[in-house]
Amino acid sequence: MSTTFLKVSGLKVAYGGIQAVKGVSFEVNEGELVSLIGANGAGKTTTLKAITGLQPVAAGEIEYLGKSIKGQGAWDLVKQGLVMVPEGRGVFSRMTITENLLMGAFVRNDKEIDADIDKVFGIFPRLKERRNQLAGTMSGGEQQMLAMGRALMARPKVLLMDEPSMGLSPIMVDKIFEVVADIAKQGVTILLVEQNASRALQLANRGYVMESGEVTMSGEASALLSDPKVRAAYLGE
Repeated sequence: MSTTFLKVSGLKVAYGGIQAVKGVSFEVNEGELVSLIGANGAGKTTTLKAITGLQPVAAGEIEYLGKSIKGQGAWDLVKQGLVMVPEGRGVFSRMTITENLLMGAFVRNDKEIDADIDKVFGIFPRLKERRNQLAGTMSGGEQQMLAMGRALMARPKVLLMDEPSMGLSPIMVDKIFEVVADIAKQGVTILLVEQNASRALQLANRGYVMESGEVTMSGEASALLSDPKVRAAYLGE
């Protein structure tokens, strides 16, 4: 039986009087790639922000590695191995690529940081070529690579990814999903929030469908991929 790394139970999040997330429950087990899909405004990003301590929780419970993390700050969670690649990438635009990667290792004090930067450069050769370039001068796809590389520098146990393919060219989307698959193969547990439902479910072990702040469907990714309701709503069929 695999260990549950992340468990969300009855999560509710509100912005003022508006209930954005209405009692969502799901779990991510060790070594899994789980996709959370849904239309824009379904509450996916809000859910990730609540998990990572960036958004206050109105009700419910969030457990990571068997312990409650509700109310903990993002800083503490990164130290524990719960790391997010945010929507919109969020790179430090006035820092170089190398400096951005070092920021990803900010909570570490071991001697393997340089070796891990070399590993990231192995995954993203384009970053290596431009290691001294300012992050703000890079294309959207290159910044997405950098955001993913920076997250890997924290040595995540669970990696949360928020819309990694958004706004990218088709070639760059292929590259990003290829890397997500490779990270999963290396044993990193991943929760992937993605509007590109087809690609997300093709990669995932399991999936959850969010609509209007609620989980309305869940199951094996292959079953969701062939479900007529999912195909009609998210795959344009």
